[in-house]
Amino acid sequence: MDYKASEHIQDLQYFGEFGGVNPSISDSSTYTFLSAKTMFDTFEGNTEGCYLYSRHSSPSNLYLGEAMAQLEGTESANVFASGMGAITSVIFQLCDSGDHIVGSRTIYGGTYAFLKNFMKKFNISTSFIDITDLDTVETSITPNTKMIYCEAISNPLLEVADIQALSKLAKKHGIPLVVDNTFSPLNINAAKLGADIVVHSLTKFINGSSDCVAGAVCASTDFCLSLKDVNDGAGMLLGSTLDSLRAASILKNMRTLHIRIKKHSENAHYLAKQFEKDGLKVVYPGLESHPGHQTMKAQMNPEYGFGGLLTLDVGSLDKANALMEMMQKEKLGYLAVSLGFYKTLFSASGTSTSSEIPLEEQKELGLTEGLIRFSIGLDNDIHKTYLAMRKCMDALGIIANNPTMA
Repeated sequence: MDYKASEHIQDLQYFGEFGGVNPSISDSSTYTFLSAKTMFDTFEGNTEGCYLYSRHSSPSNLYLGEAMAQLEGTESANVFASGMGAITSVIFQLCDSGDHIVGSRTIYGGTYAFLKNFMKKFNISTSFIDITDLDTVETSITPNTKMIYCEAISNPLLEVADIQALSKLAKKHGIPLVVDNTFSPLNINAAKLGADIVVHSLTKFINGSSDCVAGAVCASTDFCLSLKDVNDGAGMLLGSTLDSLRAASILKNMRTLHIRIKKHSENAHYLAKQFEKDGLKVVYPGLESHPGHQTMKAQMNPEYGFGGLLTLDVGSLDKANALMEMMQKEKLGYLAVSLGFYKTLFSASGTSTSSEIPLEEQKELGLTEGLIRFSIGLDNDIHKTYLAMRKCMDALGIIANNPTMA
């Protein structure tokens, strides 16, 4: 990929109301009009540069939306109050009663629960399949299928979707490919690889401070406008509106995304290689042992590496919990969900972010009780971090002491 997303984001330049280097924050829920006709035209969507009501749009949200469109290289983008707000709005916008979705078997637990448990209220079904098996993907498509839904790098098993191949399948059957790219912003440009709609949880890497919840939908101008339509737009009518103050804060943090992603990836790759040498069961797309390694290499931006997520299987839930508690005590990170923070975050996915998936299905997926998901932080001396983590593992008998490692 040669799309220079970070440069396009950096090229966005907005002046504040009084010439500030940051755009002014629009701290208003509603906006005035000089004429009743302009208000009417704005309601009808026939005016540009006019704001009606912050649930519909605000300058601060539009600035962030423009930055997100530059990130993915799409015509437009809408921002939401959460990643789930973005995901659910897309699904409701595309699907009616009786429709069908082809979805990846390994996705964020909240998305899984929404598709499996909530959408049945509307007679909308989902086939959860191995997204890396293209034959299974195609045979799962029915005349009622309205989308293929997957994650570029899946949560928590880190399966890598072949976005270009999935895009060809989607186009062949006349349906959109929707990709959640939360785990790999800048690493993968999903839209440039053929995704029709790209969703993000801005809560994670893009914001990078673990201090807010937000989401985004990056797509064509027509689709983004349909989400905001006052009559039938899911984004408008479900009310998942991002606060202007938070939008302004996230926009500022996006300007350092390229620096942060490089360091997250560098650190994660180093730890993955070291732990694999130690004989641990490591899953990381940058390792040649990863089934999706070649797919990742074919569609990634090499400048930003293989991402900041890895998993370790330490054998049992008891060992996983003991290790995470010890690492937190040693100030190596936090026993917490989410990702993209400056400090490493770790959690046992089966009992946290993927707990919505029934235990028997977790076993079928290979989501074992001892699996720990790591979001690797921005540690300056990652070798020192490795040695400290290894010391914790040695103390718990997870790996045998190896005197050749220093």
